[in-house]
Amino acid sequence: MEAHMVVGTPKLLQDMQNAALAAGAEAARPAAMVAAATVASDHYARLLQLCQTAANPSAGRAIHAHAVKAGLLLVSAYLRNNLLSYYAGASASGGSFRDARNLFDEIPPVRRNAFTWNTLLSMYAKSGRLADARAVFDEMPERDAVSWTIMIVGLNRAGRFREAVKTFVGMVGEGLAPTQFTLTNVLSACAATEASGIGRKVHSFVVKLGLSSYVPVVNSVLNMYGKFGDAETATAVFERMPVRSVSSWNAMVSLYARQGRMDFAVSTFDNMEEQSIVSWNAIIAGYNQNGLDDMALKFFSRMLSDSSMEPDAFTVTSVLSACANLRMLKMGKQMHSYILRKRMPYSSQIINALISTYAKSGSVETARRIMDQAVISDLNVISFTALLEGYVKLGDMKQAREIFEVMNNRDVIAWTAMIVGYQQNGQNDEAVKLFRSMIKSGPEPNSYTLAAILSACASLTCLDYGKQIHCKAIRSLQEQSVSVSNAIITTYARSGSVPLARREFDRICWRKETVTWTSMIVALAQHGLGEEAIDLFEEMLCVGVKPDRITYIGVFSACTHAGFVDKGKRYYDQMQNEHGIVPEMSHYACMVDLLARAGLLTEAQEFIQRMPIMPDAIIWGSLLSACRVQKNADLAELAAEKLLLIDPDNSGAYSALSNVYSACGRWNDAARIWKLRKDKAVKKETGFSWTHVHNKVHVFGADDVLHPQRDAIYKKATEIWEEIKKAGFVPDLNSVLHDVDDELKEELLSRHSEKLAIAFGLINTPEKTTLRIMKNLRVCNDCHAAIKFISKVVDREIIVRDATRFHHFRDGFCSCKDYW
Repeated sequence: MEAHMVVGTPKLLQDMQNAALAAGAEAARPAAMVAAATVASDHYARLLQLCQTAANPSAGRAIHAHAVKAGLLLVSAYLRNNLLSYYAGASASGGSFRDARNLFDEIPPVRRNAFTWNTLLSMYAKSGRLADARAVFDEMPERDAVSWTIMIVGLNRAGRFREAVKTFVGMVGEGLAPTQFTLTNVLSACAATEASGIGRKVHSFVVKLGLSSYVPVVNSVLNMYGKFGDAETATAVFERMPVRSVSSWNAMVSLYARQGRMDFAVSTFDNMEEQSIVSWNAIIAGYNQNGLDDMALKFFSRMLSDSSMEPDAFTVTSVLSACANLRMLKMGKQMHSYILRKRMPYSSQIINALISTYAKSGSVETARRIMDQAVISDLNVISFTALLEGYVKLGDMKQAREIFEVMNNRDVIAWTAMIVGYQQNGQNDEAVKLFRSMIKSGPEPNSYTLAAILSACASLTCLDYGKQIHCKAIRSLQEQSVSVSNAIITTYARSGSVPLARREFDRICWRKETVTWTSMIVALAQHGLGEEAIDLFEEMLCVGVKPDRITYIGVFSACTHAGFVDKGKRYYDQMQNEHGIVPEMSHYACMVDLLARAGLLTEAQEFIQRMPIMPDAIIWGSLLSACRVQKNADLAELAAEKLLLIDPDNSGAYSALSNVYSACGRWNDAARIWKLRKDKAVKKETGFSWTHVHNKVHVFGADDVLHPQRDAIYKKATEIWEEIKKAGFVPDLNSVLHDVDDELKEELLSRHSEKLAIAFGLINTPEKTTLRIMKNLRVCNDCHAAIKFISKVVDREIIVRDATRFHHFRDGFCSCKDYW
C-alpha cells in the first residue's frame, strides 16, 4: 500500500504525516523505541476511529499502509484490533470481509486476544453470515460473555429464535452471567417462540441478578408475557416496577388490546402521563383487530383532535383496515390522500390495506390499479382475496379468476371465495371443477368450502358427487358444522333423495338448530310431502325450537302444495300472535298462492287488497298463474296489468295471460298478447332442462339440435311417445300456445326439453335406475301427464324438479297427486 492513496482532509493528512515523522525519529533512538511505537500506534488507532465517520472512509487503507511501513502492527495489539474493527465494519468504513479475515489470519495466534476474536465474530454475526460466525465461535480458544451474547443477538436478528434460546442455555451452562443486553435479546427470542418455560427461567435470572429495576430488561419481560398472553404475571411485573418508561405502559396497553380487553387497554392508556404514537396505535389496532372498527375510527379522531401526534404507517394501516371492514370509501380516500400528501413510503402493509379498502368498498378498478402498480411479492393473500371478492360481487368471474391465478400462496379463504363466487353466479360446473383442483393441489377445505360446494352440487343435482363430499365431511369432522350438515340435507333434498336428507337430519338430532329444522321442512314441502312437513313442524314446536320467518315460508309452502288451506290460515295467525313475526312480502306471496291454487281467487284478491304493503310481481304472478286453471280471464287481465306495471319486461306475464286465453279458447286474444309481446320486444324466457350423467351436466332445449347424441335422443323420444300413446296417454294440445293443426301441436309437445332429457337419460343409464331431471320453468300439463305414463312404461322412477317443486313419478303416479 502507498501513501499517495490518501485522499482525505488536510488536517487528517497532516496528522498522518506528523505521526510517520515522529515514528521515524523515535526509531533512531533504540532506548525510546517501545514508547515511541506506543504513542504512534495510539495515534493511528484514533485516526482509524475517525475514519469510521470521515467523509472519505477509504482513508483507513492509507493508515493501514503507513502503520505497516512503520512496523507498528507487530508491536501494538491495540492498533491491530482497531484496524480489524475498521475492516469489520465493511459497509460503513469501505473495508471488506476479506480484508478483515486476511488481517485476522496475519495476526499470530498467540497475539489474538478476546477482543480480536469477538471483533471477527461480531462482523459475521451482524452481517447475517451465521455459518461463518458459528465456525469462528467454535474455533475460539476461550469464549467470554460477550462472545455468547454476540451469537445470541445474531441468531435473534436472523429470526432463528430457537437457536438463540438454545445458545443462551449453553452460555448459562458454561457458568457465565448474562449481561443486560443478553437478557433483552433472549427474552425477545422466548417471546417469539412462545417458550414460556425457558422464558420464566430467564425472568428468574433477571430477579437474581438484581435487574428488576433496569427498565429495558423489565420491558422485555413485559413484552414476553404479553406474547404469552399472561396478563396476570405481566400486570404483577408492571405494578412492581419502581420506574416505568413509555415502553412499559405501551407493553401493557398492547397486551390488553391483543386479548380484546379494550376497557383495560383504554384505562391503562388514559393513566399514562405521556403517550407516544405507539400508544395510540395499540388502541386503534386493538379495536380494529377485535372487530370494533367504528371504535377504532372514533379513537383515531380523538388522536387527531386531542394530541399533536401525526399518523404513521402503522396508524394508517389500522385505519384503512377499519375503513375496509366498514365499507367507508370516503374516509379510505382521505387516508389515501394523506399518504400521498405526506409522501409516506408505500410499504407492503399500506399497499395491501389500500387494495382491501377500495375492493371491499366497491371501487374494484381503483384497487386493481394499485395492485398493478405494486410489486407482486409485496401483496398478501388478504388484499388479493379482497380484490377477488370485489369482482365476485360484480359478477365478473373472469377478472376474479385472473386475480386468483396470480396469487402465489392461495389459502383456504381465497379458494373458498372463488368457489362461492362461481356458485353464487350460477357457474356451478366451474365451482365443482375448481373444488376438484383444490382437493388435488390446494389447502384442506374448511366448513365454508364444503357448504359452498354442496350448494353447487344441489343446483346441479350431482347426487353421487354430493355423497363423496359428505364422506369427506365425515372424515374431516366438518359434518359437525351446522352450515355443512344443513347443506348436506339441502343437497340430498334438491337432488331428489328425501330419504337421504331425512337420514342426515335424524343423525344430527342432538344439535339441531332452527335452520336445520327449516331445511328439512322446506325439503319435505318441495317434494310434495306436505303432511310430513307439517308433522315435522309440530314436532319442532314440541321440542321447544323457535321457528323463524324462513320456517314459516316452508310451512306455508307445504300447505300450498298439499292444499291445506285451513291449516295455512291457522299457521299464518300463529306466526303473528304466538311468535311475534311480522309478515313480510314472502309470507303474503305464500298466502296468495295458497288461496289461488285452491281456487279461492276471490278470497286471494281480497287478501291482496287488505295487505298493508303494495304487492310485488310474485304475488300478482301467483294470482295470474291460478287464473289459467280456473279459466278466469277477467281476473287474469287485472293481474297481468298489475304485474306489467311493476315489471314491464316480464315475459311470464304475457305467457300466462296467453295461456288463460288459450285455455278459454280465445285464440285471437292469445295471438294478440303474443304480438303485443313481440312489438314491445320483450324476450320470452327460454325453457331448458338438464340432467347429470357420468359426472357431466347435459342441457337440453325444446327441439334441441346441438347435442352430440341428437339422432339417438330423437329416435328414443319418438319411440317413447308412441309407447305411452298406446298405453292410453292423450296429448294435451291446449298446452301448445299456437293456433296450428293438431299434428304439428303433437310434434311440438313430443320435443319439450324435459322429454328430450328423459330420452337421453334412458339411453345412457342402467335400467331400473332413477332419472333426475331439472327444469328452469314450471313443467307443463302435457309433460306432467306424459311423464306419469313414461314412468310406468319404462319401469323407472323419474324425479323432475321444476321452478317451484319436485315431482316424483313412479308407476304412473306423481307425488303431487296432480295438485301443482
